[in-house]
Amino acid sequence: MMDSNQGLSSVGLRKRTLKPLELRRTVERECAKTANGEIMAEEEPLTPAARFFQLPSINCCIIVAIGLKTEINIGEGIKWLEQTLFKHPRFTSKVVVDDKKGGEKRWVQTAIDLDYHIITPDLDPNMNSGDQFVEDYVSDMTKTPMDLSRPPWELHVLNVKTSDANSVIVFRIHHSAGDGASLMSFLLACTRQLSNPEALPTLPTMKKRMASGGSWGNWSFFFAIWWIFRLIWNTFVDVVLFVATILFLKDTQTPIKGPPGVGLTPKRFVHLTLSLDDIKLVKNAMNMTINDVLLGITQAGLSRYLNRRYCEDAKDGGATEKKNNLPKNIRLRSAVVFNLRPSAGIQDLADMMEKGSKIKWGNTIGYVVLPFNISLPNNPLDYIHQAKAIIDRKKSSLEAICTLGLVLKTLGVKIAAALTLGALSNTTCLFSNVVGPKEEVSFLGHPVAYIAPSIYGLPHALTIHFQSYVNKMTICVAVDEGVVPDPHRLCDDFGESLKLIKNAAIERGLVKNGT
Repeated sequence: MMDSNQGLSSVGLRKRTLKPLELRRTVERECAKTANGEIMAEEEPLTPAARFFQLPSINCCIIVAIGLKTEINIGEGIKWLEQTLFKHPRFTSKVVVDDKKGGEKRWVQTAIDLDYHIITPDLDPNMNSGDQFVEDYVSDMTKTPMDLSRPPWELHVLNVKTSDANSVIVFRIHHSAGDGASLMSFLLACTRQLSNPEALPTLPTMKKRMASGGSWGNWSFFFAIWWIFRLIWNTFVDVVLFVATILFLKDTQTPIKGPPGVGLTPKRFVHLTLSLDDIKLVKNAMNMTINDVLLGITQAGLSRYLNRRYCEDAKDGGATEKKNNLPKNIRLRSAVVFNLRPSAGIQDLADMMEKGSKIKWGNTIGYVVLPFNISLPNNPLDYIHQAKAIIDRKKSSLEAICTLGLVLKTLGVKIAAALTLGALSNTTCLFSNVVGPKEEVSFLGHPVAYIAPSIYGLPHALTIHFQSYVNKMTICVAVDEGVVPDPHRLCDDFGESLKLIKNAAIERGLVKNGT
């Protein structure tokens, strides 16, 4: 590991002044307008999901690192924030306990203290490694709990050059304020197309796959009955397995399975950029979806990584990485986040904030427990076939609705938290995937190089998140270094797995016309 302690120790989380004074007064006036009700006149109670994420046993935060192609002009950035973030009620509200209503928690709008929310540390110009500094800085952020007596967000401005950016903005927001889809909608509202600085980026859309085989004719009624029966049966089986996971069904204690209390330990965030074109090549060659390919890559990468870890831990000395060192019948499952909004994909921020909208801002998510196949098959494409079978099976189930949303509504926040944490603690990792902008964009007036989101606070030693941006797919892993001491090697295993799968598709003649 490269040493950047020299740079980090001289920085800590110290801040330098953000003024010009006129700019600061402009922001304070804008926030005062919001607090006076021009944007949102009424206080808003916390939803059950927001109260769930604010429980001390969870304390879950989202972190997004945005690499920029230029150095950050903080004055220019704040002007952009005036037009977006400071007009959003969730970013100008803090949580207040209403004792008159039995301790009910509510979002109450307040003025913004820039010195608290926008942090620009003094950087050591002689630091050894910009990449290592950013890693250490973000890891240190997970050691400091967020002050929930203020609006629960921070923007850290790091004018430090890394291997894939000339500066980095690190955005931290408490999960009670919104889920990944909400945050991505907000970030997109803060961006503009590079080719047209006045235009918002094109919103990613989810294509609906049409059923093949033409008209079912007189058989459509029987097909519908079979589909409903299958949905009910799969949901029943999944709910039973979820309850069993809460009570006793635990994953195998592999080298990446965290110990009790791992959700409260500091995390290290590492990312790797893959080619989205390579992923689409595999997708088209095998007639799959992007999600099928990403899950296949994840299974392949974890299998490679675990095989090497078991090789290193072997006592007989005869094991090698080329051999299969994996124990038989490994049970390794991931909690997968599902967006439960009626319209899938990323939504327009204005639509999410509209009163009465069915695609509201907030936490509209559910969890599904997904089994990973940890093995070393001769054909790398088997990982993709296995992933498709798993995903298609989960699509014919209402597990995501039952595991969090329904439990919150019927059993209350505290019971739901105990049950959900019990289930998550008995799984190995968390997996998520969010679609990003299709064209190059600027964020706060600066061109974006990459977007790397992740999360911490849940009881996993490993979180895997995929984020697309133009023709790139960034994989970001958050790890407990006591469990996964070499996250860069894990990322490399994911990258190598994509190469093996792509080459296997080409060698078997599945790729036509080079696409």
